[in-house]
Amino acid sequence: MNNLTASYKNSFIEAVILANKELHTYINKNLSLNDYEYTNITGFGGDNSLKMDLIAENIFIKYLAEFGNIYSEECGLLDTNKEFTIVIDPLDGSNNFYSSLPYYGTSIALQKDGEVIAGFVTNLVSGIITYRAFESEINYFSLLKDKKIIPINSNKTKISVFERAYEYPQICQKLHDNKIKFRSLGAVALSLCDAKNYNFVLYCGQIREFDIAAALYICKNLFIYKTKKIVFISQNKDTFDLVKEIINEF
Repeated sequence: MNNLTASYKNSFIEAVILANKELHTYINKNLSLNDYEYTNITGFGGDNSLKMDLIAENIFIKYLAEFGNIYSEECGLLDTNKEFTIVIDPLDGSNNFYSSLPYYGTSIALQKDGEVIAGFVTNLVSGIITYRAFESEINYFSLLKDKKIIPINSNKTKISVFERAYEYPQICQKLHDNKIKFRSLGAVALSLCDAKNYNFVLYCGQIREFDIAAALYICKNLFIYKTKKIVFISQNKDTFDLVKEIINEF
């Protein structure tokens, strides 16, 4: 990363913030019923795309295409033979958005030679961007206040998050037997990114790079277990060991 100029780094961070600002403004000021319609387009991730998915993707392409190839959940790979690739989930939690459940966002990861060097996950409801870029510590940017912030956090939690828990009743039962309370929130990148706020975050199922690339980079200092069908993050070693043993039984 030593060959990255300060100008490139700062410009990329600013472009990600500006893209999220435009999308956040659109959702809060310009949203229409048409945006909730499904299209006849099947995204690269395999899901039928909402018009809102495509609007969000186009906003990110507009701001970020100059920085590298685009690899997005909706359009797939836009390869322009650039040194960097930007992995985008333009609307993480599309079903939540569609159902007016206030938990959805965006995920952006910058890769060089297949390695993530910057990750940004935005909660479009709270308007907070959580990011780690170019070996920095974790930063927070408020779209509402238009500046970096330091979130207030009690550093205590009573819950864990298990995304797609409904597909794994045996694991749910085992967690219940161990008196572990959990929620299934429906936006994988957001949940993984916020693992430091919970006892743990567990995701089981089809793993797509769009969902996990940015969040794993942001949480790289936590305990992480990843297989072809599991991503598991915890900040507590004892919890990590216990739950890892549980999920490896299935």
